[in-house]
Amino acid sequence: MERPFGIYVHVPFCAARCDYCAFATWTDRDPLMAAYAEACATELGRATRAEGLPAATSVYVGGGTPSRLPAELLAGVLEAVVRSPGAEVTVECNPEDASAERFARWRAAGVTRVSFGVQSMVPHVLEALGRRHGTTQVARAVALAAESGIPAVNVDLILGAATETDADLAATLEAVLALDPRPRHVSAYALTVEPGTALARDPARHPDDDACARRYAMVDAALSAAGYRWYEVSNWAVPGHECRHNALYWAQGDYRGIGCAAHSHRGGRRWWNTRTPERYIEAVRAGRRATAGDEVLSEGQRAFEGLALALRTSAGVPASAVPDDPDLDGLVERRGDRAVLTVRGRLLANEVTVRLRTQESTVRLRTQEGTVRLRTQEGTVPLRTDQCGALARAR
Repeated sequence: MERPFGIYVHVPFCAARCDYCAFATWTDRDPLMAAYAEACATELGRATRAEGLPAATSVYVGGGTPSRLPAELLAGVLEAVVRSPGAEVTVECNPEDASAERFARWRAAGVTRVSFGVQSMVPHVLEALGRRHGTTQVARAVALAAESGIPAVNVDLILGAATETDADLAATLEAVLALDPRPRHVSAYALTVEPGTALARDPARHPDDDACARRYAMVDAALSAAGYRWYEVSNWAVPGHECRHNALYWAQGDYRGIGCAAHSHRGGRRWWNTRTPERYIEAVRAGRRATAGDEVLSEGQRAFEGLALALRTSAGVPASAVPDDPDLDGLVERRGDRAVLTVRGRLLANEVTVRLRTQESTVRLRTQEGTVRLRTQEGTVPLRTDQCGALARAR
């Protein structure tokens, strides 16, 4: 059986920065687009030859806003990826960027999934999040993607905007489930306050933890009733339509990051590229590696991170990895030889994570903020005690 291997391509361009965004993105670098796409294709070619990259079973283009790139430039980068037959290829897209021409070119380049940054279907919530699209654009975008022949559509939501109510979220879920065609995959992330963002500077707009927890339960109930199944804390899919690229990360698999700030992992070594697009382009043009830093995990670190990542999935962890601890009552369900988080446990995943037991010992890790932080291809996974965590993208 072919071993999964992923390629992640980071696109750092945005039309505007959302108030909550701390990713490695820029709103004033559009003149670099052609040079950046060329550098990505060049890095891919060099890595394939020098590092012996296997054919990719999944490709994920994230950002930033990949749909900001002209379709031909994005297609050129994708066509530089050596892929296995039937590879999953996902591209993130803002609804306002949708067009029949764009999607047709993406499909010709092998795109199999489009992930729309919807966030909400309620206008005043979108405004509070700093989003630029309207709700009618979402329905049009989903329909255009389907008409182009792209097989799968993902919808991303954000919970916890200051102006959002439970009724607003219920309306969003109803509207998402009424989209034609209905998305096969839905992600729902709790709004998080990242240092240095406009949201961080405005405490009045900070999310309420209890509201986020209540709305997460609403999402799980609504999607479960509609036939979706959760497979990772913040991700639900119609059975058989889980994102293979997501699953690669949670299984501690190997992937190669391409572009500025992108992270890579192979065999216990992780490294990341220089953060700014200018320095990235300069390094690639000069024939240098764009790497800014790296780290090699010990066996103990790999064992713990493997458990911490698996815990976030519906497959869970070996039951022996979770101690009998009264503090975990109601957070974990034991199913034969596996331990799986309950809905409440998903909200308090860190409380279980810090008690995970490897073969050597019980591991308890906390930072000063009370958060376990795990690096992934795109940055860091914060496992918070008070709400569901989201992947922190290339930073």
